[in-house]
Amino acid sequence: MLSLRTIFDLQKDVFAHILRKDDRTDSVKAEARILNAERDGGVLYSWKEASGITRIGKYDRNTKQHKLLYTFDEEVFISSCSLNKEENLLAVSLLQRSRREQHLRQAPKCLTLVIEIQPINNTKVLKAVDSGVRVQFLYPEAGKKSVTESHLLLVVEDGYVEQYHILLAKQEGYRVVIQNPDRLAKDRVAEEISWVQWDGDTQRLFFVTSKERPVMKCMQFYPDCHCDTVLELPLELPRDSFPSMRFVNLGCDNYNDVKLEDEGINMVVFTNETGSMCVCYSQPVCTNEDMKYTVAFVHRGYSRTYAVAKNSEGRFRSNDLLFIQLGHYVVVYLAKHFLHLINSRQQDLPCFSLFLSGEDIRLGPSELDSTVLSLAQATLLDPQKGRIYEADLSHSFLLDLLRRSGPDIQRLAALHCLLGHVGPDPDVERQVVEWICESVMPLAAFDQIQEFILASLYRTIHQQSPSLDSMEVLPYSSVFDKKDQPVDLSNIPGVRCGSELLSPPGFRGKARNLQGYWDELRWNIERIKYFEAVPNPRFRTSIIQTEYMSLLAEMNSEDKKPANRLRHIEENAKKVLAMVDTWHLDKKVVPLFHGEDQHQRELIGLMVEKLREHMNRHLPRLGKNKIEKLVLSYVAKLLELVRHMLENMWCKYKLGPQVLSVKQPGGAAEWAVFHVMTRILEATAGLSLPLPPGYHTLLAVLGMRCLPRHTFLQYVDHGLLQLTDPFVSRLLTDLDNSRANEELKFSILKRLPESMEQKICQLWDHPITSACISRTYVRGLLEKQDKTKGGSSLLERDKSSRYPEFLPLTYLAKILSDLESQVLNPFEGQENVDAKFVEETALKQTMIELGFEDT
Repeated sequence: MLSLRTIFDLQKDVFAHILRKDDRTDSVKAEARILNAERDGGVLYSWKEASGITRIGKYDRNTKQHKLLYTFDEEVFISSCSLNKEENLLAVSLLQRSRREQHLRQAPKCLTLVIEIQPINNTKVLKAVDSGVRVQFLYPEAGKKSVTESHLLLVVEDGYVEQYHILLAKQEGYRVVIQNPDRLAKDRVAEEISWVQWDGDTQRLFFVTSKERPVMKCMQFYPDCHCDTVLELPLELPRDSFPSMRFVNLGCDNYNDVKLEDEGINMVVFTNETGSMCVCYSQPVCTNEDMKYTVAFVHRGYSRTYAVAKNSEGRFRSNDLLFIQLGHYVVVYLAKHFLHLINSRQQDLPCFSLFLSGEDIRLGPSELDSTVLSLAQATLLDPQKGRIYEADLSHSFLLDLLRRSGPDIQRLAALHCLLGHVGPDPDVERQVVEWICESVMPLAAFDQIQEFILASLYRTIHQQSPSLDSMEVLPYSSVFDKKDQPVDLSNIPGVRCGSELLSPPGFRGKARNLQGYWDELRWNIERIKYFEAVPNPRFRTSIIQTEYMSLLAEMNSEDKKPANRLRHIEENAKKVLAMVDTWHLDKKVVPLFHGEDQHQRELIGLMVEKLREHMNRHLPRLGKNKIEKLVLSYVAKLLELVRHMLENMWCKYKLGPQVLSVKQPGGAAEWAVFHVMTRILEATAGLSLPLPPGYHTLLAVLGMRCLPRHTFLQYVDHGLLQLTDPFVSRLLTDLDNSRANEELKFSILKRLPESMEQKICQLWDHPITSACISRTYVRGLLEKQDKTKGGSSLLERDKSSRYPEFLPLTYLAKILSDLESQVLNPFEGQENVDAKFVEETALKQTMIELGFEDT
């Protein structure tokens, strides 16, 4: 499920280099240890030589360069180490005796030093205490050339944090030394703490205090190294959560961390630049009880506690759980038992989080255990093996989950993992489309085409506007549109889940300091109250259907109303189609995006209008210009996704321009494409989503080639196929006038609306269509005469007569001649209109109406 890529190996990357220079002994390998991973990508490590000398070095993962930082002339036990950004100061915490020495000594247990390492090795003792100390340098503003001050955090196991301000000076133009080393300024920034986590990438310090009730606080360090406590969050933690001090992301204490035997909880905080915060912690484990863990979604205002049934008799510790952050997913991993991929963005139903157990959780040769430390940016540190891994989701495994026969809840979660986490990977998207084509019928619990479209659109819009990350304004699944949600998606087998509301966090500090991430988090939390008060804040595409039917009625109405709205809708459609036409111009192999499908153009424009109104109502913070770009991009991406599915099928079945011909029946390839296209039509119609103009024409052509003709007409009668102008025109002109083709053409003409029939009849050179043209022509002239003269003279005659009066051909010809001289001939310049034939037809129709000739 998880793929682990080794980005640092102490033995291969460091000591293979060291041994090439010093081949006296191999004992260096056995004593090699990782000490810390700094913000700039540097890895601090130590090794001991056979002579007892202890050295500290740095490996830069960006440049692949090694650097010796400091050498102790004796064997020392390093519990913590940090290097400042300018690499002229080194902070080290030393244990004063080894673990093998049990006799009493008067020296303090831990000695904390700061060492000048450029270019001389002056040493200053910062603290000598009987408890452990972790050290961590702050990193100042990036790109700052001249730094005259370094800032160092000391986190003491007794429960307090101090910040040292170390002033620097240059001597003789190159020597960097500490000013006033005997009087270093320091501040106590936190006290009475039992748990602390350092986030080096964002320069944040999280800690838990328990004066009255457990409260998690966050201290933000700014580029100038000043700090503010910006957040206070009450937590419902179990009693005695931390029997001893816990350090997270503050380096590796190779002598103490691996020997934690107490049953306190394991806790970690994950943040995302989009304004999300998840506090994850394990629950104390009792005999014969399920393994429990809690994820507090601070940005959503509630927490979820999960209980996983044990599948073996083994005894677990709460510290055996490993929490990893992968984008907007939280991974909860218990080696050899289960892996839970929790979606922190979409928590409405458990079906959007993936739970695996058994053989599915194998991580390959790099199996993890409870000693692994979870660092920032999905990196893991294994201090025992001396490796740093970069974790990610296995695309091949997720694709395999889609194809294998398994619970629909797993397939839905795997699909959202692929489309939401992986990002716009063309190869992954192509394989998902292939899976859709292979299993084209909808699954029992969800429609995979609808999920593919909505999840892809959701991912696209959030990539363009990350602040939408936790806002419930856009649909990401079609599951919520179902009247009765499938039971298969409500529960994960073997996992129980309960939810609780969180106490709202308190924000501190001046408003000027709440920028960037903190501003986004605060806005997300404030919007929770708004969305709780607003019914259905998520955009539902089904509302478009009612508006669309009303719009069609307005378009077909004879009473021409002001067309301002129709004009605006058409302008919306033009903007979207213009954007689509600029994408992948070299890959257009499917004949789509033509301008003839007016109904789809209206649906496209209507969707833009309704989505724009929805986002302006619920997200005014983004501004109208930003919303306009997002809306146009959203609808354009929808059309692009449909085109992408079609092009994958076009390439798979090697279809060419000949597919548009209705003369030849279709083969297996055309039938397969037709089947998938009908499913796409069904899926989009279920969500009232528009299709690219030209889609219905292409589908009707394939239906004409693949279906028996009576079945084709049934598809038309049931609305599955639409008789568009281009399709009917192609049918009338490409097919000859054989008896079977004539019957088909008559069946098609009979199903056309009158306005469309008049236009289409002119394309077919046939006596019946000529008669239709003549009747229409005469009817139009007489109606015009009736309107201009206040009524036809035919209607003013005696209506009491038993039989209608015979209408002489000369009288009819005279009226037609008078009308032709008064109005513009609508058929002037058009083909297939014979004036002589019109007169003969009119006479024949008159005689039929008067009963003088049988029909």
